[in-house]
Amino acid sequence: MAWGKKKGGRKEPLFGLPAALADLRLTAADRIPNAGDDKPKKSAKASTKRKAGDSGDEPPRERKAPAGRSGAKRRSKSRFGVGLGRLVYWGAVLSLWGVIAVIGVVIYVGAHLPPIQSLEIPKRPPTIQIVGIDGSMLAQRGEMAGANVALKDLPPYLPKAFIAIEDRRFYSHFGIDPIGILRALVTNVLHRGVSQGGSTLTQQLAKNLFLTQERTMQRKLQEAELAIWLERKHSKNEILELYLNRVYFGSGAYGVEAAAQKYFGKSAKNVTIAEAAMLAGLVKSPSRLAPNRNPEGAEARAQVVLAAMADAKFITEAQAQASIGHPSYNVKPVGAGTVNYVADWIGEVLDDLVGQIDESIKVETTIDPKLQSVAEAAIIDELAAKSVKFNVSQGALVAMTPDGAVRAMVGGRNYSESQYNRAVTAKRQPGSSFKPFVYLTALEQGLTPDTVRQDAPIEVKGWKPENYTHEYFGAVTLTQALAMSLNTVAIRLGLEVGPKNVVRTAHRLGISSKLEPNASIALGTSEVSMVELVGAYAPFANGGVAVTPHVVTRIRTLSGKLLYMRQPEERNQVIDPRYVGMMNAMMRETLISGTARKAEIPGWPAAGKTGTSQDYRDAWFIGYTANLVTGVWLGNDDNSPTKKATGGGLPVEVWSRFMKTAHEGVPIANLPSSPGGWGLSNLAQAAWQVSPPTAAPGPAAASAGGYRPPPPTRTNVRPEAAAGLDGWLMDRLFGGNR
Repeated sequence: MAWGKKKGGRKEPLFGLPAALADLRLTAADRIPNAGDDKPKKSAKASTKRKAGDSGDEPPRERKAPAGRSGAKRRSKSRFGVGLGRLVYWGAVLSLWGVIAVIGVVIYVGAHLPPIQSLEIPKRPPTIQIVGIDGSMLAQRGEMAGANVALKDLPPYLPKAFIAIEDRRFYSHFGIDPIGILRALVTNVLHRGVSQGGSTLTQQLAKNLFLTQERTMQRKLQEAELAIWLERKHSKNEILELYLNRVYFGSGAYGVEAAAQKYFGKSAKNVTIAEAAMLAGLVKSPSRLAPNRNPEGAEARAQVVLAAMADAKFITEAQAQASIGHPSYNVKPVGAGTVNYVADWIGEVLDDLVGQIDESIKVETTIDPKLQSVAEAAIIDELAAKSVKFNVSQGALVAMTPDGAVRAMVGGRNYSESQYNRAVTAKRQPGSSFKPFVYLTALEQGLTPDTVRQDAPIEVKGWKPENYTHEYFGAVTLTQALAMSLNTVAIRLGLEVGPKNVVRTAHRLGISSKLEPNASIALGTSEVSMVELVGAYAPFANGGVAVTPHVVTRIRTLSGKLLYMRQPEERNQVIDPRYVGMMNAMMRETLISGTARKAEIPGWPAAGKTGTSQDYRDAWFIGYTANLVTGVWLGNDDNSPTKKATGGGLPVEVWSRFMKTAHEGVPIANLPSSPGGWGLSNLAQAAWQVSPPTAAPGPAAASAGGYRPPPPTRTNVRPEAAAGLDGWLMDRLFGGNR
């Protein structure tokens, strides 16, 4: 029956999925709204609560603070922790990679260095000291490196000057100074440029010893590694001593000893505080601050060093002020002037004498410093006075003893402007100064100084050489023809004896240049150098013996080991003594009555020959006594013509000035004469005097033992010195126009 049942009915238990879904209910908010609804509908319960609130039946509940703020704080703290962790992590990663990168760079740089175990302090580059016959220093080649000076032998303020200005923390760093680098970096940034360096003395030494001067990052890193190695291998004092003996001071000077000798003429052991400050100041820019080039800049830099020394308490303020106020700089130029032409010549022959050198040497020479100075002054002064008038820009001089020892050599008027050696390297036409070889060949074929030949027009295969004035002397002796440098007679003789024989004679006496055996060889158309031409005249002064011009007598190492000594040459008689006497008598007339009448050496018998090449391009005079054989050349490097400069003019004047001084106080000696045969007395009877017939015989004529007959009656014939006969004839030979 229905009345027996409970209200609500019986609930059966549910299990499984139905049990899980039994309490699942959907509200209006959970339902999907219709397409026309903008918002989901609120539930009835919520609506009822809102109405009750509005009517005031139930007071409004207090709103709880939103949970968002505390959550944001928690999230902010969480994010900060995560960020800090990440920063620490990536910092550690980057640091690790940085360390790896540094190690890699160190390994890479080290791989490009020589093995540390094979690194040794390199030897100094060899230098060549060139000294004169009196032992004085003439010049120096190679890097000028003074002797090593021990640190204990130097005045204490000298090394301190370098420490004060270059590396104040030298005794406290390990080869690299991080503080110094940082200070230099800050200074450079403030000055917007490189105004201060951070390299230590050890780094500078490493660079000087093992590295190049290139400014690259790799080189700086290599420098740092080597500096650390030097600090581990050597003590601080050893490094400082090495530095002072190897650093460059400008003008080719390496080391404090060389610099002190170069600039002050004294040892580094004796420099003053002011001089020590100047030396320390040079290291910054040796070429720019060298006191022989920029004394004002060197002194200003020295004052900066003195201030740094006082600031470091190495010297007192009073000492600094005293040194600034009273500098004692005495710059001493070494190796300047035309003697450098000699030094260059020595450098060229050195390899043949001793081969390659690996240590410093001293070369003892035959150069007389006093004669070298006289020769230099004679060339320079003559050109200064007359170069514009005669359009002559260059000159050269070689003086040697009759046995070939060079006593003086000037290769040009100014070595600093031109290092081209016109005495050794240049080859020029000798003009009539070549004629003695023609006349000697004629004597050797049986002619004598008295032999007569015609000075008259001549034609050689269409070539018609003429005298300058178109005038001729007619019959003249060979002595007359040579003294007056008559070209037609020289050509006749050359053809008579044979051009090839003339060339053989010149080569036999010492000419080494190639000579063309043609008719014009008698007029000196083949080019020769001055040193070989002067050397070829030497047999006339020494009795007929061939010589080799030389300047080096000994070569030693600085420790005294003998590397080379010149041995006496084997006597090679290239001219019979009879012909030597004849040639000397003939060439004496050149100075007495011929083209070199301006040449004179009081009391000394002298002989020689002038020469002028085509179009007055070269002016020569080669003259000699029993003491010296000297040649002078004047002309232009570009072979341009001069304004009628002849051998009897400027060259004779230079020669006379030099030879007068060179023979002061030297006992007079006669030139070799013909033994028991033709001599000066015969010459006096055969030769003629160019001066007017009324002129009284000069001392030379009287000493010759007789009078000279008057010259031919033709009146308008001029000598070479006045008319430039050689130059005119060269024009005719080679198509020059006048």
